[in-house]
Amino acid sequence: MATILKNLSDYDFERVPSGETMKIGIVVAEWNSEITFALCRGAIETLIQHGVQEKNIVVEYVPGSYELSVGSQWLAARNDIDAVIALGCVIQGETRHFEFICQAVSQGITNVSLKYNKPVIFGVLTTDTQQQARDRSGGKHGNKGVEAAVTALKMCEMARRIKS
Repeated sequence: MATILKNLSDYDFERVPSGETMKIGIVVAEWNSEITFALCRGAIETLIQHGVQEKNIVVEYVPGSYELSVGSQWLAARNDIDAVIALGCVIQGETRHFEFICQAVSQGITNVSLKYNKPVIFGVLTTDTQQQARDRSGGKHGNKGVEAAVTALKMCEMARRIKS
């Protein structure tokens, strides 16, 4: 669904499971840090609101969005991590670099999730402009980090339900 039709921070609070027994890893790209650090704040605040203890939120940083895949893989390999949230921002430039990075990151994050059989959440903004990124990292369209945190909690709960 297009972001202009839905605020990324709007969700039904009651339909999100408690995270009190969950440990969540977050990998944050340092490139476009104004945006990615805002995404991270949104994710952390949301996880805490839903019962995840601060000590059970592991945050690691990678240089750019391209490195999110391997950073996610390193966290997903930990047995104590229930889900990983990958947060990044790729903004369209003048070359095709944007396409290659977006394709590699989305494919890489999917592969990590399947390899470790645990949720690895794609919280990467792929925008045409810096303003669009701001609008989706706490601006007029909400915060993709909030949406990613909610997704992680829901997927962890689903995995626990299916495995038990």
